[in-house]
Amino acid sequence: MLLIKDAKIYTAAGKVIDKGDILVDRGKIKKIGSGLEAEGAKVIDADGLVAIPGIIDAHSHISGFAQGMKDQDLNEVSGNATPQVEAVFSVDTGSEAFERALQAGITTSAIAPGSGNVIGGTVCAVKSHGKNIEDMCIKNPIALKAALGGNPKGVYGKRNQLPMTRMGIAQVIRENMIKAREYMDKQKKAGDDKSKMPPRDLGMENLARVLRKEISLKIHCTQFDIITAIRLSREFDIDFTLEHAWGASDYYDDIMASGCKGIVYGPIGVPLGPGERRKLDIFSLVELDRRGMPCAIMTDGPIFNPDMIVVQAGEVVRAGGRIERVINMLTINAAKIMGVDDRIGSLEPGKDADIALFRGTPALDTNARVEHTIVNGEVVWSRG
Repeated sequence: MLLIKDAKIYTAAGKVIDKGDILVDRGKIKKIGSGLEAEGAKVIDADGLVAIPGIIDAHSHISGFAQGMKDQDLNEVSGNATPQVEAVFSVDTGSEAFERALQAGITTSAIAPGSGNVIGGTVCAVKSHGKNIEDMCIKNPIALKAALGGNPKGVYGKRNQLPMTRMGIAQVIRENMIKAREYMDKQKKAGDDKSKMPPRDLGMENLARVLRKEISLKIHCTQFDIITAIRLSREFDIDFTLEHAWGASDYYDDIMASGCKGIVYGPIGVPLGPGERRKLDIFSLVELDRRGMPCAIMTDGPIFNPDMIVVQAGEVVRAGGRIERVINMLTINAAKIMGVDDRIGSLEPGKDADIALFRGTPALDTNARVEHTIVNGEVVWSRG
């Protein structure tokens, strides 16, 4: 057992406790309150510390891209659409990237294929600590990755292959969705007659999951590509999230009317330039959150260091976001968008004991730093 005593607790469940305790037993949160005692428990004196749920990075590529991006295992650019591949097979659980995540208080990441392909493959939710991928991966798949804009254009345009343009990108998505619908129709008509079943196609199976709304389409898009994402999602009646979402402030009404399941914003530490990086408007999360849109923040790791996630959250506070709402963007909102909020994202009895203990309030105090990171009730990183 583990007992955290006298912390200020942001539960991400609608409650802030100024001086409270968290009792952990067998990897789960058992009790939250004041004056808790537990014989034989390891005790962390958290007086003066701030406890939040373990931070969740809702869009990452850590362990699948080496630092400097020279060696990679998450862009299967052998074809413009590869819905059949799964990011989980590229996760290097021994990567030092997970250690850096723990130092930043990140306990779970949504690890996605890169954006080289229009449809890149499935996304998995992976904890930052564990024995192996079976131990660390808490849900697979959580989404299917898609990408609009400059990335797939940059890969295939150089080859004089489809897609060289944005209209080509939209067409690749439409063609694959139509094929998946036809695949599903053949399965339905075959019924129990195995002789009439179409040959099994893993890519079509993953697209069918999207069409059945079992998982969402996680769409890399910025600027006016946001409208393309909305149009395509409406055409095929699918659930989707907007990833990166630079320029979202131009489309508040469109986004809110679209049925979008969440915004995963960032990173903001990119050079401003024409086109896709023209408008880094993280302030848009304040308005979208006010309107009821689930909002989360990403690192896009290893593009940026893990501690950038808290720096970006601080920019949302600076733009007028309330600290409780912004901590939700680092925790429970990300968990809901990823479909793992039954296990992580808030400090509540019964949930996994993933906890970040800060000295100072993250996103509010510029000098806030992680003192302890706890995964499944185990202190897996401590300062010093």
